[in-house]
Amino acid sequence: MTLVLGIDVGTHESKGVLVTTEGQIVAKASIAHATATPTRGWAEHDADDVWWHDFVALCRRLLGDGAVSPADVGAVGCSAIGPCVLPVDSAGRPLRPGILYGIDTRASLETSELTEQLGADWIIRETGASLSAQAAGPKILWLRRHEPAIWAKTSRIMTSTSYLVFRLTGRVVIDHYTAAAYGPLYNLHRRAWDPRALELVCSQDLLPEIDWSAAVAGPVSAAAAQATGLRQGTPVIVGTADAAAEATAAGVRNPGDIMVMYGSSGFFIAISDALVPSPVLWSTTYLDSRTYAMAAGMSTTGSLLTWFRDTLGPSSSDHASPDAFDVLADEARQVPAGAGGLLTLPYFSGERSPINDPRARGAVFGLTLAHTRGHVYRSMMEGIGFGVRHNLEAMEAAGVAMRRVVAIGGGTANDLWVQTVSDVTGRAQQVQHMPGAALGGAMLAAAGAGLVRDLEATREWIPAGRIVRPNDAVRAVYEERYALYRALYEETAPIAHALAEADTEPTNDAANQGGDTHDLDV
Repeated sequence: MTLVLGIDVGTHESKGVLVTTEGQIVAKASIAHATATPTRGWAEHDADDVWWHDFVALCRRLLGDGAVSPADVGAVGCSAIGPCVLPVDSAGRPLRPGILYGIDTRASLETSELTEQLGADWIIRETGASLSAQAAGPKILWLRRHEPAIWAKTSRIMTSTSYLVFRLTGRVVIDHYTAAAYGPLYNLHRRAWDPRALELVCSQDLLPEIDWSAAVAGPVSAAAAQATGLRQGTPVIVGTADAAAEATAAGVRNPGDIMVMYGSSGFFIAISDALVPSPVLWSTTYLDSRTYAMAAGMSTTGSLLTWFRDTLGPSSSDHASPDAFDVLADEARQVPAGAGGLLTLPYFSGERSPINDPRARGAVFGLTLAHTRGHVYRSMMEGIGFGVRHNLEAMEAAGVAMRRVVAIGGGTANDLWVQTVSDVTGRAQQVQHMPGAALGGAMLAAAGAGLVRDLEATREWIPAGRIVRPNDAVRAVYEERYALYRALYEETAPIAHALAEADTEPTNDAANQGGDTHDLDV
């Protein structure tokens, strides 16, 4: 029996699966880890203590410390959060913690400067998206400016998946999908690093080689085999970012498919057969040379509901049984659509697309003494739904066709949340309960190593899922409230920005150490 190993490193948790080439899951495991926020607007992982540690530990656990023969593992697929910025020295040793993706907003000044120097129109035309907190290029420039001692020792810059593949094979490589998030350094038309942008940020020899996600990066080295328990020589693919691996596991692969991810943060991937640039979203190459994707992301979705549970939810005596989220959902079900006149802006960590405003702030507007906890919780789910609708409408406005919406992530266990999103957006959703990005990595590895005919053959691994349809009876309510949601941000943005500039309170790390980005059960 030939097995495939897939491991995904998330924001707060890493997961792994062993699966047969027929799609049967033989073993799965997970490990929680912390995300460091040393100051407001920063988010970091220690590459060895988090990324590599989790990979090794999951390998050992999945192999059962000898229960599964390493010789049975025919290929390895990695995925991880991205884009990240990790400087390493000439021996490949990390020089500082990795700077994470769009939840790290430290490089706002560099983002503005690069936009001015290169021109907003040029950036959108050549890289597919305007610069935002999601882009890695400004963070590399920040590193060069603010940590010159580290910069002087920097031999290469990697993202999270690149580092895992490097530790396994010794090759420094990044997939095209993740490289496209290294804006403005990746040129979508050339599918290569862009010389003009590189002149302003760093030399090309600091960046990884670019290859396709399912391509074999190399074999497991002797040192990696000793650390992980894998067989030396096992093929390792280039891999990809977690969201793309998640979409792969859910079968989001063909033009017209769109993934809506219910996690601590929200992420969207829409597949197209042509490049569709947008000034407010992220256009990228996808996993092979035939397809493109338009991506988008919300900073605070499931993490907002978790924050509400932990801060204002049921006390321990109230939720000994059932779960606190069940208590809140039961209270919210008693509240009609519209949440009794409440309106929530879910920008509790700033916002990524489509407003791309790291200084945006959350709000619950319209409160009166008549409102209950259930009203507020329902309003928060509705606010997240409005944010989803805003992103989907921006995708359609850019020219993306949407034929099938697939909902994934741990948050899909919250039936009321999923139904609310369908009601607010007016779209049916096919809900997939899959192991997620780790399985997607295994699918790509099986195809890339030739263990299955091609990636399409792994579609048989995917169950049909259930369909959630919008309730037409509440459409008029949400049409009115969505217009007010859009207006509320526009009217209050100057106040939010002023408050953000004045806020110097230190960040509490403890608030950032819960549930996984993909499998948060809310």
